[in-house]
Amino acid sequence: MLLYFAFRPKKGIYFLLKSMYKQKDKVIIEDILKFLYHNQLSNNSITTIGLTNSLNFSNSLIIESLKKMMDNELIVLEKDSYKLTPNGNEYAFQIIRAHRLWEKYLSEKTGFHKEEWHERAEDKEHELSESEINKLSDLLGNPRFDPHGDPIPTSKGKMKSKRGVSLSSLKENDIGQIIHIEDEPDIIYKQILAENIHLYSTIRVIENNHTRVVFHSEGEQFVLAPIVAGNITISVSEKNETLEENIARLSSLKIDEQAKIVGLSKECRGESRRRLLDLGFVKGATVAIDLLNPLGDPKAYYIKGTAIALRKDQASKILINRIE
Repeated sequence: MLLYFAFRPKKGIYFLLKSMYKQKDKVIIEDILKFLYHNQLSNNSITTIGLTNSLNFSNSLIIESLKKMMDNELIVLEKDSYKLTPNGNEYAFQIIRAHRLWEKYLSEKTGFHKEEWHERAEDKEHELSESEINKLSDLLGNPRFDPHGDPIPTSKGKMKSKRGVSLSSLKENDIGQIIHIEDEPDIIYKQILAENIHLYSTIRVIENNHTRVVFHSEGEQFVLAPIVAGNITISVSEKNETLEENIARLSSLKIDEQAKIVGLSKECRGESRRRLLDLGFVKGATVAIDLLNPLGDPKAYYIKGTAIALRKDQASKILINRIE
């Protein structure tokens, strides 16, 4: 499902310059702006060679684009390193806003898999007008965070600062909530997705050393390499808080067991969430396995007098307490 918005007159440095550039030039310039913004947050020096090695454009196109950006006072060159000017920073903020809002839209309003959100938003961010961006934000209820937990800049260029600490830095028995999953680089993000780790789930660290990070969450045990765990951000809980160890995922329920629904994972969003609630997967409902698929997936769950077939990835977003 796609949205089509009406256009209106543009204003501000972002929309003024956006309308001046040809589409190909605009994509390169906007990708450079985003790259500089993210690297400045880490205090990294960015050279022409660094840009060429990191972005999928030729050296000649990068050099040509950098000249245009300096002519339009989007960047300056200081000690062989490119830096954003206030105008460049404003432009970068709006590109990031468009990207993160589109990811939020894809997660809430479409059936695209989370693996596709980032790549689709990378294309769409270059196409959205001011009117489209603002109407999209209104449609989504002006969200503060994208589906990975990244803050979304406001129309005035303000953005909440990132918080939390890396999962790889936690100690044994530390408890916290996953508040951000970094979607770059793609190879590490796909490893996190393959583990079916849920944003906003509560975790307890079981082991952390130079070879692996082991943690417990939603009745499951996860084992990650430290470099992968480093891309997950945790809001650490107070020392006197405990993890509800008896909470599990419906996908772990066995044929001879019954359970009470505790709720839906915050990973379950938009239409998918509404559908599960409409089907009766609400807090307090009793559920059991009605029928097993010989191939393992999907399974039929008996709830409120009806058998409902769910795939494993759907059932994993429903949290339960087993009935002893």
